[in-house]
Amino acid sequence: MILTVTPNPALDVTHAVPGFRPRTSHRVAGVAAQAGGKGVNVARVLAALGRPVRCVLPLGGPTGDAVRADLAAAGLDHVEVPIGGDTRRTVTVADGSDATVLNEPGPALAAAEWEALLGETARQLPQAAVLVLAGSLPPGAPADGYGQLVALGRQFHLPVVLDADGPALLAALPARPTMIKPNGAELTAATGLPDPRDAARVLIRRGAESVLASLGPDGLLAVDRQGAWRCTPPAAVTGNPTGAGDSVVAALAAGLSGNAGWPAVLPDAVALSAATVLHPRAGHFDAAAYRHLRATLTAVRVGGLTSLTL
Repeated sequence: MILTVTPNPALDVTHAVPGFRPRTSHRVAGVAAQAGGKGVNVARVLAALGRPVRCVLPLGGPTGDAVRADLAAAGLDHVEVPIGGDTRRTVTVADGSDATVLNEPGPALAAAEWEALLGETARQLPQAAVLVLAGSLPPGAPADGYGQLVALGRQFHLPVVLDADGPALLAALPARPTMIKPNGAELTAATGLPDPRDAARVLIRRGAESVLASLGPDGLLAVDRQGAWRCTPPAAVTGNPTGAGDSVVAALAAGLSGNAGWPAVLPDAVALSAATVLHPRAGHFDAAAYRHLRATLTAVRVGGLTSLTL
């Protein structure tokens, strides 16, 4: 079983607005709402792939009730930590070729609520094969909150995939996550370096065992102490990119659960990410496009030990 922890879940509301432009009025073509947050999106994709998965997440208030109801309706195995605040909402405006996302900060967690989240995670870990930690930390969480969760996973000798950015990512590196998944902008922000391979090496020196950098239409770059691998889609796809990175994390977790290497994981992650862009909502993917792309993609090695000395 793959365990995902989403410290700051949300009710994701997606508005379909063809031809969306700022500073004017629009008629909305359609509205959809579902349980979200990065870890929930990862779990939804894994479940669609037939992988056993369970979500741990804090929920509270009327919005938390809506998230809980959608998780149940989707058949997603989940364990909730009750909190006093109301779970946040996110709003995505998708125009068919791109998306605009508004992320609320989320409710502040009391110290006891954070400890309860840690405790519930620890209770689930003996049954897990991989731990996925994804999304923003909620207000009130300790600055090293992800470091605490990574350390829990390591205590149980589990591979840990971390998808976070900014101070939350940097504070978690000393706990030695197995894989981190920043995008190109996040890599530069974390290190000040424009070259993704150089930036990845810095984060490995700081504690990450491997880095999978998401570079948008340029595909994925994986860097570890043995070298670097690259996989690029044959052509750019347009649609709703929200959730594409979560599908990359799902592919990473699935690969780790089967001890797959970069030559297998990278093409799967690129195909799954592109197929997610083609679906109007995060956490879902175009199955036919995924199968087609997966059959056409290969990963190539782009550096060895000499060029990636750490």
